[in-house]
Amino acid sequence: MKWALEPPGVIPAWVAEMDFAVAAPIHQAVQDYVQHGVFCYPDPRDRRRVAEALADFAQRHWSADVDPDLVLLVGDVMAGLELTLRHVVRPGALIVPTPVYPPFLVLGRACGREVLPVPLAEGRSSRDGATVPTLDVAAIEAHAAAGASALLLCQPHNPVGRCYTREELAALSAVAERYDLHVVSDEIHAPLTLPGVEHVPYAAVAAADARVSTLVSATKAFNMPGLRCAQVLSHRPEDHAVLASLHPVLNHSMTTLGQRATVAAYREADAWLDAVRSRVAENHERFRRALARTLPQVRVEVAEATYLAWLDVSGLNVPDPAAVALEHGVRVDGSAGAYGPGGEGHIRVNLATSPSRVDEIASRLAEAWASRP
Repeated sequence: MKWALEPPGVIPAWVAEMDFAVAAPIHQAVQDYVQHGVFCYPDPRDRRRVAEALADFAQRHWSADVDPDLVLLVGDVMAGLELTLRHVVRPGALIVPTPVYPPFLVLGRACGREVLPVPLAEGRSSRDGATVPTLDVAAIEAHAAAGASALLLCQPHNPVGRCYTREELAALSAVAERYDLHVVSDEIHAPLTLPGVEHVPYAAVAAADARVSTLVSATKAFNMPGLRCAQVLSHRPEDHAVLASLHPVLNHSMTTLGQRATVAAYREADAWLDAVRSRVAENHERFRRALARTLPQVRVEVAEATYLAWLDVSGLNVPDPAAVALEHGVRVDGSAGAYGPGGEGHIRVNLATSPSRVDEIASRLAEAWASRP
């Protein structure tokens, strides 16, 4: 999709796909499936294999305990979010820290919920004391006290790139449990924390009986979004029982190929993932240095996770920075208002590509934005 929609000469730096070749074990799993030559409904036994592979991956990477018996397979993370909102989360408004991945806002409203945006606040990271965007726990508590039923958490954060610390998540958990707030945590970017940064699953700080649903998938980190298979991790057995009891017609879009590829990713592609994380970290630093030289009025958020750079372009004298960037041959994601309150005046740029292309993106943005009066 990333490269198919652009005319020749335009670098696509918007949609979240990587330019990196897929890991060899995943490629082999796909080849083996094709050679088998039977393309039927998914083998139910593969669902257990995915759940167990995820549990092993979570223990290796995050020291997190995942019960395979509480893992439900779905087509993708947004399908899992919709199932959770419609069938597990009790009625009520949804709190959504913003700016945020736009489908959060769209899907919440499509499920008939009132969406309550809460812009991120400025705080200090307990990791190094740096000033960082953080959750506005006081504002979240005010909405919870007024009757909101759930909070949609994006962590690691898309688009800002924060990876919340244990202390930040514990503060949120205290509020959520005080008001019986159901926290639905999208952790699809968890494998893409940058070297030296710890991902803490929200469920790891929650009480045993807390209302928590976690959404994960190998598709983002291992560059295979076309191979549909995501997972919903229920914190409470009764929530998993509800989802598992749904008629198959409500949850049937995962594929055999997606399941086989996911097992290979979780079990055999750690070395590839480490290389990707290192390359992405280098690209972030390369991009930030380039823009600091050529566009000092643009602030690039220091990323702790993901391959997405979040740029504050409000200091530019450019009415529509994304449109001007496209005129200079690079498409970035700057949909006005799409990310919710706090996203105005910002641009998201995909850096999951070669260093030379990162340089070219930075050069074209500098030419586009610095050339304006």
